[in-house]
Amino acid sequence: MMKIRKANERGHAEHGWLDTYHSFSFADYYDPHWMGFRSLRVINDDLVMPGMGFGTHPHRDMEIITYILSGALEHKDSMGNGRVIRPGEVQYMSAGSGVEHSEFNPSKDEAVHLLQIWIQPDRKGVAPRYAEKSLADVPVGALRLVTSKTGRDGSMAIQQDADLWLAKFNAGDHATHTLGKGRHAWVHVAEGELSLNGKKLQGGDAAAVSEEGALELRASKAAQVLLFDLN
Repeated sequence: MMKIRKANERGHAEHGWLDTYHSFSFADYYDPHWMGFRSLRVINDDLVMPGMGFGTHPHRDMEIITYILSGALEHKDSMGNGRVIRPGEVQYMSAGSGVEHSEFNPSKDEAVHLLQIWIQPDRKGVAPRYAEKSLADVPVGALRLVTSKTGRDGSMAIQQDADLWLAKFNAGDHATHTLGKGRHAWVHVAEGELSLNGKKLQGGDAAAVSEEGALELRASKAAQVLLFDLN
């Protein structure tokens, strides 16, 4: 069973300093049919203008993953972390019992394009933590594990049984992912164009998948895709 979420059907807000698309209900955008998928609660496709950003604000009991597509994002948090994140880098912050952070585009002339992802944790009130990983050298045409519950295979350990895989494709590349019994998948095309089990998806499109054993990804153009394997 597959349900397609088209890019142009997402929630959209234009704030001047921020142009954002919401895959799921978020802030002033509300759609009872798209409140999240399994433990996946937020995918915001953000374009932050030069010299602008999110001021210091609090979070708690949420797993927050940020992936930079282009530009740069400066992160600071109450745990003492400060870092400029660049294309191909993933940042993870477990808000746990409470954390404050800010995100700012330090460039004077280039917008930063990022995906911000929120996953609901399986435990509340844990100690906040931070991690980051560069995926700039991920082999093209293969799926790379980014997050998992246990941190297996060099992935970042998060507070949820949610495997996040990243794939970068050139036109003609393909890869297959096997879903275990009782598992579900959310496939988000960050950039480019590909087919998922024969269904065409373009940048910003996504698909919710249940009760299918294998996911076949075939790129018709250069593409980046995030695949969430969820319980």
